Amino acid sequence: MSALIYAMLVIVPICALTAVFVASFKAILKGGSHRRVLKNNALAFLLILIISVSLAFTACAVDTDADSAPAEQSAQTVEDTSNSKGLGLLAAAIVTSLAGIGGGIAVAAGAPAAIAATSEDSKNFGKSLIFVALGESIALYGVVISILILNKI
Repeated sequence: MSALIYAMLVIVPICALTAVFVASFKAILKGGSHRRVLKNNALAFLLILIISVSLAFTACAVDTDADSAPAEQSAQTVEDTSNSKGLGLLAAAIVTSLAGIGGGIAVAAGAPAAIAATSEDSKNFGKSLIFVALGESIALYGVVISILILNKI
């Protein structure tokens, strides 16, 4: 039973991302708004993330229920450790990915403005570089937090 859930952890996100890509491609070819396609992609990404996380929690719960037969205390401790390690890895992955997306959005907004400000007056280069670096620091904070999570498990 748990093998089916583990297979679903891989199959469902891949199929969903493929479907979203095909739908987005068709919408662009039909002349749809790029802004609307981007909003739909962001919503689909969040839904896929929620489904993947819920499947991961289900897999952990199934493993815990299947192996909860009377056994020694040490075996239960090992399983609790593996479940907490899996959830820690999942948390680190989510933190890193969301921080990377946020940093990308910040740099995508700040870098063109910095280039425009520098082209108008070259004295603004240092100031505009600070704003681009602040956007990048969001992603670095996410990596630092995920390293802290990985050190705890």
